[in-house]
Amino acid sequence: MTNDAKTRLADVRDAMARVCKTAGRAPGDVSLIAISKTHDADAIRPLIAAGQRAFGENRVQEAEGKWPALLAETPGIELHLVGQLQSNKAEEAVSLFDVIHSVDRSSLIAALAKAQAKTGRHPRCYLQVNIGEEAQKGGCAATEVPALLAEARAAGLDVVGLMAVPPADTEAAPYFALLAKIARDNGLTQLSMGMSGDYEAAIMLGATQVRIGTALFGSRG
Repeated sequence: MTNDAKTRLADVRDAMARVCKTAGRAPGDVSLIAISKTHDADAIRPLIAAGQRAFGENRVQEAEGKWPALLAETPGIELHLVGQLQSNKAEEAVSLFDVIHSVDRSSLIAALAKAQAKTGRHPRCYLQVNIGEEAQKGGCAATEVPALLAEARAAGLDVVGLMAVPPADTEAAPYFALLAKIARDNGLTQLSMGMSGDYEAAIMLGATQVRIGTALFGSRG
């Protein structure tokens, strides 16, 4: 398993470096977040042993069940919350995660600000944009980004960029290009976009964080 993890990690990193070169970008411009949701600690440890240090989870409760022990074993890991966050879980999220990718509404901004004041922790945040205007997905409308950004910063959140998940089974590139434009228009430099099936296109269009699960872990458990 450890050798499999090393090989998968090396393959993804090599592909990222190749695309960065094609795009005229430095490999260090793009960070790899290993999406470990639904995978237990025993599946995660080989990637840690292979040198991966940034991991992403979808749910606070699942992360609380496995990461405290893993963090105690290996200092220096950065935890990212990439799934939807309920306001009533804001304090737990702020306590555990270093980066939150799914800030998308006023009520959550208020809850995160309160949690930051209580815990003294200030995770970096991304505004999630519902880039495909899909009813079932989280994220704010593209037109709401300027107001939500101003509100989040006024509340003391450290907003560094935008995150989006394009509609499934469609060409992702136009959505990545749109997210990059919205970020530029709002003076944001960080773009969390691209997953196992489309991260190369995302890098070509400016991604600074790619969220890779299947290509690193295999099919979800």
